[in-house]
Amino acid sequence: QFYQHATTEASQATLASVSPVFAVMKLDKEGNTTYFEKKKTELYQELGLQARDLRFQHLMSIATRNNRIIMRMEFLKAVITPEFLLILDYRNLNLEHWLCNELASQLAGEGQLVTYSLPFEFRAIEAILQYRISKLQGRLNTLQPQILETLEALVDPKLLSVDRSKLHILLQNGKSLSELETDLKVFKETILEILDEEELIEELCLSKWTDPQVFEESTSGIDHAEEMELLLENYYRQAEDLANEARELRVLIDDSESIIFINLDSHRNVMMRLNLQLTMGTFSLSLFGLIGVAFGMNLESSLEEDPRIFWLVTGIMFLGSGLIWRRLLSFLGRHLEPPLPPHVPAVLKKSQPAAGRVEIKNNLKAETFGLSRSTLTN
Repeated sequence: QFYQHATTEASQATLASVSPVFAVMKLDKEGNTTYFEKKKTELYQELGLQARDLRFQHLMSIATRNNRIIMRMEFLKAVITPEFLLILDYRNLNLEHWLCNELASQLAGEGQLVTYSLPFEFRAIEAILQYRISKLQGRLNTLQPQILETLEALVDPKLLSVDRSKLHILLQNGKSLSELETDLKVFKETILEILDEEELIEELCLSKWTDPQVFEESTSGIDHAEEMELLLENYYRQAEDLANEARELRVLIDDSESIIFINLDSHRNVMMRLNLQLTMGTFSLSLFGLIGVAFGMNLESSLEEDPRIFWLVTGIMFLGSGLIWRRLLSFLGRHLEPPLPPHVPAVLKKSQPAAGRVEIKNNLKAETFGLSRSTLTN
């Protein structure tokens, strides 16, 4: 029995030692920050949650459990209560600047958040959503100039070939843009799921069900559920705007790829036309070269005794070859000449916008459109 008891205690100690431990960062309403480590079992027991609630299976989720809000924004894991905010596993996030310098002041109402007069959970939710939107905006601001610069270099009609290094950069930026579009789509879908359900919006208002004063304010004057809905709609619209900008970049990449193919086809057609002209010249020269072949045979006639015959025959050969080549070129030009454009009546000229308001994307679009017209005409 003593041996069994010792074995049981050792196994329990081993399980306790290997049980997951969270590095927790706690922030209260005043912005005070405390750090501690706690086992997962002890943490969800103190919060009144289940073990599955702290698994964070999705890359982005917003859920409510037992008057607690559980949020995950990619690598950020947070639990919001009416009194404090818990950031789990904060050491591996590389978010020290935001956590230490910005988040505490935002929760204390010193930042520029619009929910400073509302309960604590409003400020916590807005701070996390604002951080996520700012990260997505930063990624888009980094990709946009790189993509525009690469496309501007690739659609240059003077280039006879495409720089593979530029194509490699464009491919990498295209993959990054696809990842950004996916993250924006997940962000929008997560918020839209909450906006479609009024009960979920009500559950996010934690203080409404725990603080009698907040409940009275919600029933008499300030509708906290409506404020929460407006808050989520604001960040949903911001994500929609970012998605539209990313979509414009994607369309610009696709259009520029078409222009690149048109430029390459145009240069290829020029080389094929030159090859055809040289072939026709060779054919003309070979055709009248038969005269020289005939006179070069070992045949006796009275013509080889006259010294002027050589220059006469040579002149006839070159003249005939030139005439035949000219006729073939004119025939080629008539069949490859583009048709005349239809007559377009004169229209009133539109006023040109101010030069300072023209963006680089509009310039690039105009250039690619003009290049496509010129290359198609050629």
